Amino acid sequence: MFSFNRVSIIVYQTQPLTVRQTPSGTSVTDLNLVVPYTFRAESGEILEGKGFHTVTLWGPMADVAGRYLKAGSQVFISGRLQTDSWDDEKTGEKRSKTKIIGLDMIMLDPKDGLHPHDGPASLRAALNRAEVIGNVTRDPEIRTTTGGQQVLTLGVATNEKWKDKGSGEMRERTEFHNVVIWGALAQEVAKMLKKGNKAYVCGRVQTRSWETKDGQKRYTTEIVADQVNMLGTRHPLADTSISTEVAAGGVRAAAPASAAAAADSPSVDVPEVAYASEIKVEDLPF
Repeated sequence: MFSFNRVSIIVYQTQPLTVRQTPSGTSVTDLNLVVPYTFRAESGEILEGKGFHTVTLWGPMADVAGRYLKAGSQVFISGRLQTDSWDDEKTGEKRSKTKIIGLDMIMLDPKDGLHPHDGPASLRAALNRAEVIGNVTRDPEIRTTTGGQQVLTLGVATNEKWKDKGSGEMRERTEFHNVVIWGALAQEVAKMLKKGNKAYVCGRVQTRSWETKDGQKRYTTEIVADQVNMLGTRHPLADTSISTEVAAGGVRAAAPASAAAAADSPSVDVPEVAYASEIKVEDLPF
Protein backbone atom coordinates (compact mmCIF):
# COMPACT_ATOMS: atom_id res chain seq x y z
CA MET A 1 0.00 0.00 0.00
CA PHE A 2 1.55 3.30 -1.08
CA SER A 3 1.13 6.03 1.53
CA PHE A 4 2.53 9.28 2.87
CA ASN A 5 3.12 10.40 6.47
CA ARG A 6 4.77 13.76 7.07
CA VAL A 7 4.64 16.44 9.78
CA SER A 8 6.23 19.91 9.62
CA ILE A 9 6.47 22.11 12.72
CA ILE A 10 8.17 25.34 13.77
CA VAL A 11 8.48 25.15 17.54
CA TYR A 12 10.47 26.11 20.65
CA GLN A 13 12.56 23.72 22.73
CA THR A 14 11.33 23.79 26.34
CA GLN A 15 14.31 22.38 28.26
CA PRO A 16 18.01 21.42 28.02
CA LEU A 17 18.81 18.36 25.89
CA THR A 18 20.35 15.05 26.90
CA VAL A 19 21.89 12.90 24.16
CA ARG A 20 21.93 9.15 24.89
CA GLN A 21 23.84 6.32 23.25
CA THR A 22 22.29 3.02 22.24
CA PRO A 23 24.23 -0.22 22.93
CA SER A 24 25.42 -0.11 19.31
CA GLY A 25 26.76 3.42 19.74
CA THR A 26 24.02 5.37 17.92
CA SER A 27 23.13 8.79 19.34
CA VAL A 28 19.48 9.50 20.19
CA THR A 29 17.72 12.41 21.88
CA ASP A 30 14.16 13.57 22.54
CA LEU A 31 13.12 17.16 21.93
CA ASN A 32 10.31 18.45 24.14
CA LEU A 33 8.69 21.21 22.13
CA VAL A 34 5.94 23.79 22.48
CA VAL A 35 4.04 25.29 19.54
CA PRO A 36 1.82 28.36 20.10
CA TYR A 37 -1.34 28.63 18.01
CA THR A 38 -4.56 30.60 17.67
CA PHE A 39 -8.07 29.24 17.20
CA ARG A 40 -11.62 30.49 16.88
CA ALA A 41 -13.97 29.57 19.75
CA GLU A 42 -17.65 28.67 19.25
CA SER A 43 -18.45 32.27 20.21
CA GLY A 44 -16.34 33.52 17.30
CA GLU A 45 -13.64 34.92 19.60
CA ILE A 46 -10.01 34.36 18.56
CA LEU A 47 -8.14 32.65 21.39
CA GLU A 48 -4.52 31.62 21.88
CA GLY A 49 -3.25 28.23 22.98
CA LYS A 50 -0.19 26.02 22.90
CA GLY A 51 0.49 22.39 22.12
CA PHE A 52 3.34 20.13 23.22
CA HIS A 53 5.14 17.58 21.07
CA THR A 54 7.92 15.04 21.48
CA VAL A 55 10.39 14.63 18.61
CA THR A 56 12.99 11.85 18.56
CA LEU A 57 16.23 12.46 16.65
CA TRP A 58 18.74 9.76 15.73
CA GLY A 59 22.39 9.66 14.67
CA PRO A 60 24.26 12.79 13.54
CA MET A 61 21.08 14.90 13.79
CA ALA A 62 20.84 14.05 17.50
CA ASP A 63 24.50 15.04 17.98
CA VAL A 64 23.95 18.40 16.25
CA ALA A 65 20.85 19.10 18.34
CA GLY A 66 22.69 18.23 21.55
CA ARG A 67 25.50 20.61 20.65
CA TYR A 68 23.53 23.62 19.45
CA LEU A 69 19.91 23.48 20.69
CA LYS A 70 19.13 24.92 24.11
CA ALA A 71 16.02 25.75 26.10
CA GLY A 72 14.15 28.49 24.22
CA SER A 73 15.68 27.73 20.81
CA GLN A 74 13.40 27.94 17.79
CA VAL A 75 13.67 25.06 15.32
CA PHE A 76 11.99 23.68 12.20
CA ILE A 77 11.40 19.93 12.23
CA SER A 78 10.06 17.74 9.46
CA GLY A 79 9.36 14.09 10.17
CA ARG A 80 6.78 11.35 10.44
CA LEU A 81 4.23 10.37 13.09
CA GLN A 82 4.98 7.16 14.96
CA THR A 83 2.94 5.52 17.73
CA ASP A 84 4.71 3.20 20.18
CA SER A 85 2.68 0.75 22.29
CA TRP A 86 3.52 -1.15 25.47
CA ASP A 87 1.90 -2.92 28.42
CA ASP A 88 1.69 -0.99 31.69
CA GLU A 89 3.94 -2.71 34.25
CA LYS A 90 1.48 -2.14 37.11
CA THR A 91 -1.91 -2.72 35.50
CA GLY A 92 -1.00 -4.73 32.39
CA GLU A 93 -3.19 -2.42 30.32
CA LYS A 94 -2.18 -1.35 26.85
CA ARG A 95 -0.56 2.09 26.64
CA SER A 96 0.54 4.10 23.63
CA LYS A 97 2.30 7.37 22.85
CA THR A 98 2.53 9.18 19.53
CA LYS A 99 5.66 11.16 18.72
CA ILE A 100 7.43 12.61 15.72
CA ILE A 101 10.51 10.91 14.28
CA GLY A 102 12.66 13.75 12.93
CA LEU A 103 13.90 13.45 9.36
CA ASP A 104 14.98 17.06 8.71
CA MET A 105 15.97 19.85 11.10
CA ILE A 106 16.74 23.55 10.59
CA MET A 107 17.82 25.65 13.55
CA LEU A 108 16.24 29.12 13.36
CA ASP A 109 18.01 31.10 16.11
CA PRO A 110 19.92 34.17 14.81
CA LYS A 111 23.54 34.50 15.95
CA ASP A 112 22.58 37.35 18.30
CA GLY A 113 19.62 35.44 19.78
CA LEU A 114 15.88 35.52 19.20
CA HIS A 115 14.44 38.99 18.59
CA PRO A 116 11.31 40.49 20.19
CA HIS A 117 8.31 40.42 17.85
CA ASP A 118 5.76 43.20 18.18
CA GLY A 119 4.22 42.76 14.73
CA PRO A 120 0.85 41.25 13.80
CA ALA A 121 0.01 37.81 15.16
CA SER A 122 -0.25 36.40 11.63
CA LEU A 123 3.50 36.96 11.12
CA ARG A 124 4.62 35.36 14.36
CA ALA A 125 2.43 32.29 14.13
CA ALA A 126 4.24 28.97 14.52
CA LEU A 127 3.87 26.07 12.08
CA ASN A 128 2.04 22.84 12.84
CA ARG A 129 1.11 20.92 9.70
CA ALA A 130 0.50 17.21 9.20
CA GLU A 131 -0.19 15.47 5.89
CA VAL A 132 -1.05 11.83 5.40
CA ILE A 133 -2.15 9.75 2.42
CA GLY A 134 -3.52 6.36 3.35
CA ASN A 135 -6.49 4.02 3.53
CA VAL A 136 -9.57 4.78 5.61
CA THR A 137 -9.69 2.05 8.25
CA ARG A 138 -13.30 2.38 9.40
CA ASP A 139 -16.49 4.07 8.27
CA PRO A 140 -16.61 7.71 9.47
CA GLU A 141 -18.65 8.35 12.61
CA ILE A 142 -20.29 11.77 12.95
CA ARG A 143 -21.84 13.15 16.13
CA THR A 144 -23.16 16.45 17.48
CA THR A 145 -21.56 18.06 20.54
CA THR A 146 -23.57 19.50 23.41
CA GLY A 147 -22.80 22.92 21.89
CA GLY A 148 -24.47 21.92 18.61
CA GLN A 149 -21.29 21.43 16.54
CA GLN A 150 -20.89 18.40 14.31
CA VAL A 151 -17.66 16.42 14.72
CA LEU A 152 -16.46 13.38 12.80
CA THR A 153 -13.80 10.85 13.75
CA LEU A 154 -11.88 8.98 11.09
CA GLY A 155 -9.11 6.38 11.03
CA VAL A 156 -6.40 6.50 8.34
CA ALA A 157 -3.56 3.96 8.01
CA THR A 158 -0.15 4.61 6.46
CA ASN A 159 2.67 2.14 5.83
CA GLU A 160 6.43 2.51 6.09
CA LYS A 161 8.95 0.05 4.60
CA TRP A 162 12.69 -0.09 5.24
CA LYS A 163 15.62 -2.50 5.07
CA ASP A 164 16.95 -3.79 8.39
CA LYS A 165 20.61 -2.81 8.68
CA GLY A 166 21.48 -5.95 10.62
CA SER A 167 19.68 -8.71 8.74
CA GLY A 168 19.16 -6.96 5.42
CA GLU A 169 15.50 -8.05 5.49
CA MET A 170 12.66 -5.73 4.48
CA ARG A 171 10.57 -4.52 7.40
CA GLU A 172 7.12 -2.95 7.37
CA ARG A 173 5.27 -0.88 9.94
CA THR A 174 1.70 0.38 9.85
CA GLU A 175 0.73 3.63 11.57
CA PHE A 176 -2.89 4.31 12.50
CA HIS A 177 -3.82 7.99 12.59
CA ASN A 178 -6.84 9.35 14.45
CA VAL A 179 -8.42 12.20 12.47
CA VAL A 180 -10.95 14.70 13.83
CA ILE A 181 -13.02 16.88 11.46
CA TRP A 182 -15.44 19.64 12.43
CA GLY A 183 -18.39 21.50 10.93
CA ALA A 184 -19.41 21.50 7.28
CA LEU A 185 -16.35 19.48 6.23
CA ALA A 186 -17.38 16.75 8.67
CA GLN A 187 -20.78 16.48 6.97
CA GLU A 188 -19.20 16.20 3.51
CA VAL A 189 -16.72 13.54 4.59
CA ALA A 190 -19.46 11.52 6.29
CA LYS A 191 -21.39 11.37 3.00
CA MET A 192 -18.47 10.45 0.73
CA LEU A 193 -15.75 8.47 2.52
CA LYS A 194 -16.07 4.80 3.43
CA LYS A 195 -13.79 2.14 4.86
CA GLY A 196 -11.16 1.15 2.28
CA ASN A 197 -11.14 4.48 0.40
CA LYS A 198 -7.79 6.16 -0.07
CA ALA A 199 -7.71 9.73 1.23
CA TYR A 200 -5.45 12.74 1.69
CA VAL A 201 -5.75 14.44 5.08
CA CYS A 202 -4.12 17.73 6.06
CA GLY A 203 -4.35 19.55 9.39
CA ARG A 204 -2.59 20.17 12.70
CA VAL A 205 -1.34 17.62 15.23
CA GLN A 206 -3.00 17.83 18.65
CA THR A 207 -2.35 15.82 21.83
CA ARG A 208 -4.87 16.08 24.67
CA SER A 209 -5.71 14.27 27.87
CA TRP A 210 -9.12 12.99 28.95
CA GLU A 211 -10.73 10.55 31.34
CA THR A 212 -12.65 7.42 30.47
CA LYS A 213 -16.04 6.67 32.05
CA ASP A 214 -14.31 4.64 34.77
CA GLY A 215 -11.98 7.54 35.68
CA GLN A 216 -8.81 6.34 33.92
CA LYS A 217 -6.62 9.10 32.46
CA ARG A 218 -5.75 8.70 28.78
CA TYR A 219 -3.83 10.67 26.18
CA THR A 220 -4.68 10.76 22.52
CA THR A 221 -2.87 12.31 19.58
CA GLU A 222 -4.94 13.20 16.54
CA ILE A 223 -4.87 15.21 13.34
CA VAL A 224 -7.43 18.02 13.44
CA ALA A 225 -8.12 18.22 9.70
CA ASP A 226 -9.06 21.28 7.68
CA GLN A 227 -8.67 19.55 4.31
CA VAL A 228 -9.71 16.07 3.21
CA ASN A 229 -9.56 14.77 -0.36
CA MET A 230 -10.99 11.49 -1.61
CA LEU A 231 -8.38 9.90 -3.89
CA GLY A 232 -8.60 7.45 -6.77
CA THR A 233 -11.51 9.31 -8.40
CA ARG A 234 -11.99 10.93 -11.79
CA HIS A 235 -12.35 14.71 -12.10
CA PRO A 236 -14.41 16.22 -14.97
CA LEU A 237 -12.10 19.25 -15.34
CA ALA A 238 -9.04 17.03 -15.59
CA ASP A 239 -10.79 14.72 -18.07
CA THR A 240 -11.10 17.57 -20.58
CA SER A 241 -7.29 17.85 -20.70
CA ILE A 242 -6.48 14.14 -20.88
CA SER A 243 -5.79 12.67 -24.31
CA THR A 244 -5.86 9.00 -25.20
CA GLU A 245 -3.66 9.66 -28.24
CA VAL A 246 0.16 9.49 -28.11
CA ALA A 247 2.82 10.86 -30.45
CA ALA A 248 3.18 9.53 -33.99
CA GLY A 249 4.59 6.04 -34.05
CA GLY A 250 3.21 5.25 -30.62
CA VAL A 251 0.13 3.34 -29.57
CA ARG A 252 -3.27 4.47 -28.36
CA ALA A 253 -3.49 4.57 -24.58
CA ALA A 254 -5.88 2.09 -22.98
CA ALA A 255 -7.25 4.52 -20.41
CA PRO A 256 -11.05 4.88 -20.61
CA ALA A 257 -12.23 8.25 -22.00
CA SER A 258 -15.53 8.32 -20.11
CA ALA A 259 -17.04 7.33 -16.81
CA ALA A 260 -19.02 4.63 -18.58
CA ALA A 261 -15.84 3.16 -20.04
CA ALA A 262 -14.17 3.38 -16.65
CA ALA A 263 -16.92 1.25 -15.16
CA ASP A 264 -15.98 -1.56 -17.57
CA SER A 265 -12.24 -1.36 -16.85
CA PRO A 266 -10.49 -3.63 -14.34
CA SER A 267 -10.49 -2.28 -10.79
CA VAL A 268 -7.65 -2.36 -8.29
CA ASP A 269 -8.50 -3.98 -4.96
CA VAL A 270 -7.51 -1.89 -1.94
CA PRO A 271 -5.92 -4.18 0.68
CA GLU A 272 -7.93 -4.75 3.82
CA VAL A 273 -6.53 -2.92 6.86
CA ALA A 274 -7.28 -4.31 10.31
CA TYR A 275 -7.64 -1.32 12.63
CA ALA A 276 -6.77 -1.89 16.28
CA SER A 277 -6.56 0.92 18.79
CA GLU A 278 -6.96 1.39 22.54
CA ILE A 279 -8.95 4.58 21.83
CA LYS A 280 -12.68 3.95 21.65
CA VAL A 281 -14.77 6.46 19.76
CA GLU A 282 -17.53 6.39 22.35
CA ASP A 283 -15.05 7.43 25.06
CA LEU A 284 -13.82 10.58 23.32
CA PRO A 285 -15.10 13.68 25.14
CA PHE A 286 -17.05 15.41 22.34
